[in-house]
Amino acid sequence: MSLSMAGQNLRESLYMPQLPKGFQQLGPAQRGERVSVGVVRSAAVRGRTDSKGKSKSKRGFYDSVERSYAKKGSYFRRKDDVAKERQQEARIMTRDSTQMRSVGFFRVFGVEVLLESDLGKDYFEVSDAVLESTAVALRCEPGILPRSGLTVLRKSFDARKEPKFVYTVELDIEECLKQNPASSSFLSKLRAKPARLEFSKTPWAPVDVISALARQGESLSTSSSTELEVESSDHLQGPGLEQRGTSDASTTGRRPGQERSKVVVVGSGPAGLFAALVLAESGAKVTLVERGQPVEGRGKDIGALMVRRLLNAESNLCYGEGGAGTWSDGKLTTRIGKNGGSVQAVLATLVRFGAPASILMNGKPHVGTDRLIHILRAFRQHLHSLGVTLLFGTRMDDLIVRDGRVVGIKVSPVTENLESAQATTLEADAVILGVGHSARDVYENLHSHNVLMTPKDFAVGLRVEHPQELINEMQYHKWASEVQRGKGKVPVADYRVAANINAGKSDEDVLSRGCFSFCMCPGGQIVPTSTNESELCINGMSFSKRSSKWANAALVVSVPSEDFEPLISEHGPLAGIAFQRALEREAAILGGGKLVAPAQTIPDFLDDKLSGKELPSSSYRLGVRASPLHELLPSHLTHALKEALVAFDGQLPGFITEHGLLHGIETRTSSPVRIDRDKDTFESVSLPGLFPVGEGAGYAGGIVSAAVDGMHAGFALAKQFNPEFQTAPSDFGLRD
Repeated sequence: MSLSMAGQNLRESLYMPQLPKGFQQLGPAQRGERVSVGVVRSAAVRGRTDSKGKSKSKRGFYDSVERSYAKKGSYFRRKDDVAKERQQEARIMTRDSTQMRSVGFFRVFGVEVLLESDLGKDYFEVSDAVLESTAVALRCEPGILPRSGLTVLRKSFDARKEPKFVYTVELDIEECLKQNPASSSFLSKLRAKPARLEFSKTPWAPVDVISALARQGESLSTSSSTELEVESSDHLQGPGLEQRGTSDASTTGRRPGQERSKVVVVGSGPAGLFAALVLAESGAKVTLVERGQPVEGRGKDIGALMVRRLLNAESNLCYGEGGAGTWSDGKLTTRIGKNGGSVQAVLATLVRFGAPASILMNGKPHVGTDRLIHILRAFRQHLHSLGVTLLFGTRMDDLIVRDGRVVGIKVSPVTENLESAQATTLEADAVILGVGHSARDVYENLHSHNVLMTPKDFAVGLRVEHPQELINEMQYHKWASEVQRGKGKVPVADYRVAANINAGKSDEDVLSRGCFSFCMCPGGQIVPTSTNESELCINGMSFSKRSSKWANAALVVSVPSEDFEPLISEHGPLAGIAFQRALEREAAILGGGKLVAPAQTIPDFLDDKLSGKELPSSSYRLGVRASPLHELLPSHLTHALKEALVAFDGQLPGFITEHGLLHGIETRTSSPVRIDRDKDTFESVSLPGLFPVGEGAGYAGGIVSAAVDGMHAGFALAKQFNPEFQTAPSDFGLRD
């Protein structure tokens, strides 16, 4: 034994407590690896004494052992557990060991490439720098790994400390051996390490929804390449109704000879579109009802709003094909697990319909409004090929309920003269409701049918706008020049800030409120999301390049149901909507009408001072008006927002500036109500036949989570129609 090893053993015996009987130290944790320190109780171990001879409890003894070993970076477990794991590992590696070492894939996490060495945010191939950094991460000789044996799975930009890109790279063992047989010795020694290196028998290949269903042995629709017969009995007649044919194209979810189940999907947002896609692919006869217009007509209506201030109450930034997310930022980030199979299936489906493949690899995927329009067109064409009847410019007026069950809906075409609109009935075996959180008339209709709904917490606040160059400098410092209005090596800088502020409704009421940024739009603009001129609401959006000179984000404060409790006696579960409406009406008055937004600089808001007439420039195209925004929100929410702004300035020095302009008001961050449903079937717990989905139902927040919710509701309903239909994500190749 060397002197150094002897010295190390002596130090361990002096400073580390003796392990309990039946435990074994497994060695130091790898640098950067999350250390797991755990103790399995042993009945053989009794009380212990400390250095002064006093008795110590078992818990106290174990705590001291855990703390000591945690400081040293070691972990320990029972010897018999370790032995079992090693025996299992040996059996796996021994069984067909030749194959295990010649095929399979390793995923390498945390491969870092400094900014100056990387080819930039839009490059997702294996560059020389990625190749070298992967070799460093695996501790292998340069030149061992061939470029063709590596694939980039994910790429994120990390601006903390020294700016760098962080990659997840997949290594193909078979390809590496084929291109460089000398790598055999190194590859045979690779072993999985938690959060650093992961082995898989199959490559990472996200499966889109259509292909996943086809993998169940069913053929895809062939009608996309043939002319469809349009039967007049399958359609509504009247202005504003886009007519689509029907066909018996898909049979995945029904038995041979079984009559096709009829489903009406209300709303063509992400939840409605993905529910319709799954059900149409599974063989159901689907009718999709949307009060707004297809993206082509919707774009014209939004143009009329921005240029001539003509607000179409039924076709605007909230209503129309794609939902509210179409004319928003097009963010595809989500908090429900970006690597989960369901999320990847949604992203892969968007790629199938024309989204850039980079959204599968980008750490913060984003498509932008301009790209979403093209994706939605392709989505619509595919639904058409499956025989889905698409009814745009068609509003749901009422549910049809018989014997306590929904059996269809009443609809009418959207016209300027509501009295002349002819109502029509759509019979259905099930109604999927994916209307979004702005369809307040739908909530009222549900309430009239005594559909069980629960008030839900949400958030309200103001939207702040800074010059984008200022945000770039805050985040990137000397590297800010690399942004180049979205054309440079680094992404246009964004931010995310949050703080917990004590702000009750009274001095005696102590309530911690979450204050946070929401829907941050780098290189974007502020847009009106009102559905009528008397209620002003705003949001943010970006195009794919994010090349605008402004950055905006909502700064919002959490609103628990206690805040609008006085409204419950009059409005019941819709009290949160009444709370939102009151704020929107006040904002419209402050702006002076015609959807002009009230505005105030951040310092003036903090000082309760009306800003001067010369406000900083704003991206809001309908105009801003200097207004006392400090009087718009309830006082306790204003207090929370002021405290939060100070905290945000601590997180991002320079955030409080005369160049920062607050706009009012942002109220529709999420649905203020949840439509109660069964967690497995997605069916309303109070009204069978009704399936509420997506953000409007209170079960999602954003494009991806809404799409996932609609997709799973489609799976669940297809299962009801045919019990043999497989619904588990794993059955579709979707690994959650």
